[in-house]
Amino acid sequence: MINEIRQELRDLMDEKYAKFNQKLCPDTKRKMLGVRIPELRKLAQKIAKQDNWNEFLKQADDNCFEEVLLQGLVIAYKKIEMQEKLEYVKWFVPKIDSWAICDTFCPTLKIKPQDLPKIWNFLESYLHSKQEFEVRFAVIMMLDYYITEEYVDQVLAKLDLVSHQGYYVKMAVAWCLAEIGTKFNEKAMNYLKSENHLDKFTFNKALQKMRESYRIDKEQKEVLKAMKRK
Repeated sequence: MINEIRQELRDLMDEKYAKFNQKLCPDTKRKMLGVRIPELRKLAQKIAKQDNWNEFLKQADDNCFEEVLLQGLVIAYKKIEMQEKLEYVKWFVPKIDSWAICDTFCPTLKIKPQDLPKIWNFLESYLHSKQEFEVRFAVIMMLDYYITEEYVDQVLAKLDLVSHQGYYVKMAVAWCLAEIGTKFNEKAMNYLKSENHLDKFTFNKALQKMRESYRIDKEQKEVLKAMKRK
């Protein structure tokens, strides 16, 4: 199985794209083949339909960016009970070492509404992890699935407790806050004007991302501009 998959990956390789992608993901130490995400998705869907799908997870090369991302996509696409899937997610999350793997994996999971309470509890421990991309995983999951009327207050409360100083954590928190700002503007503004625990970088990035949104009107963008911490 693994030999066939690797041959497919080799057939899809693009050295120029690999170099480009490496610049976008400077933190990963894994080798890159230069296979584009849409092609990886097609291959992952094909693997996920096979009875021996999890053999690939065992045989994949953890030193190869595409094979690691492919592992995550296969887990995301595989139609299994959520409790079983969470075991695979728990196994996969420590492998995340770049924003690209994190931010491609999370939205592919396609969490159903009835599973949100269980996933929420699952995410909490990751918010306090010492590993940068484990924290980012939890924040991006909240961004993708929990900016809703039911959960937005809880999301704001959890974001305020994130203490990891990693750049990719701070950017994720800022992005999540900006998204809340476009969907639940009053709640976001009340939070930003409160005595929150955001450091200056994250706070200002959240303001910047809100100002960059076409869903924020010109008048409020001026208010946000004036809120910038010096």
